[in-house]
Amino acid sequence: MKILITGGSGFVGGEIVRQTLAAGHAVRVLSRGTRSAVPGVENVRGSVLDPTSLPAALNGMEAVLHLVGIISEIGDQTYERVHTEGTRHVVEAARVAGVSRYVQMSALGTRPHARARYHQSKWEAEQWVRASPLDWTILRPSLIYGAGDGFVTLFARLGRWSPLMPVFGPGTHQLQPVAVEDVARCFVGALSKRAAVACTLDVCGRERFSMNEILSLILEATGRTRPRIHIPWAMADLQARLLEAVFPTVLGQAPPLNRDQIRMLQEDNIGDPEPACRMFGFEPIRFREGIRRFLSA
Repeated sequence: MKILITGGSGFVGGEIVRQTLAAGHAVRVLSRGTRSAVPGVENVRGSVLDPTSLPAALNGMEAVLHLVGIISEIGDQTYERVHTEGTRHVVEAARVAGVSRYVQMSALGTRPHARARYHQSKWEAEQWVRASPLDWTILRPSLIYGAGDGFVTLFARLGRWSPLMPVFGPGTHQLQPVAVEDVARCFVGALSKRAAVACTLDVCGRERFSMNEILSLILEATGRTRPRIHIPWAMADLQARLLEAVFPTVLGQAPPLNRDQIRMLQEDNIGDPEPACRMFGFEPIRFREGIRRFLSA
């Protein structure tokens, strides 16, 4: 099958590209600039925010894996533009190009009237997908971990040089981390599963951990012990406001923490892994084993 992958140069996208190639598919990756060449991958320049660049990217394609997403905003790169408008552009261009199979990267916690704008924009994007005539599947990954991620790797580094491990709030909110390999397995599996058409599936691990437990497991995997320091939500919100003001204007970068992320951290992020496990025939990697694979190295 000939597949266009948007967002294929990121942490998750890189693993999905690798597994898509391994499954024998022809892969074309849409990117905004020059990227390092991956053997067997055709790179085309374009953006989901520029609908005029999409017809050429979709020419001759049979399926789309739409992965583009941001966790922090800067300039015109807002949740609404990237997630909602970007999805609308890709869905419409795929319809016009005669592409039938479409798999959407959403996020666990996406729902109507969500507290966070991130989830709200993902929900609106899902609505565009559901309203389309495409053979669609929506996958909602939870917190994704793996070598080079922005979560487990970050806290492992903090544990290396910091005498204290920071935790926002009481650290009791529940999470169901999922390995990037398992996420990629679901996306690639969805391409050939007719039963997955018109399905919205959670992609998460079976295990539920509090934030406190996750940090303990990260420290355990790196052979360290660190006392935790709990940062009150009001202070975390103030810190996020400061970073939102400084990073874009002074450094020209998206802030590493924002208020929307603080909102998401104040609620559980859990789902039901069973439908996806049955659909794609896999057993999620256990968190303790998964992080040891790359942290011990």
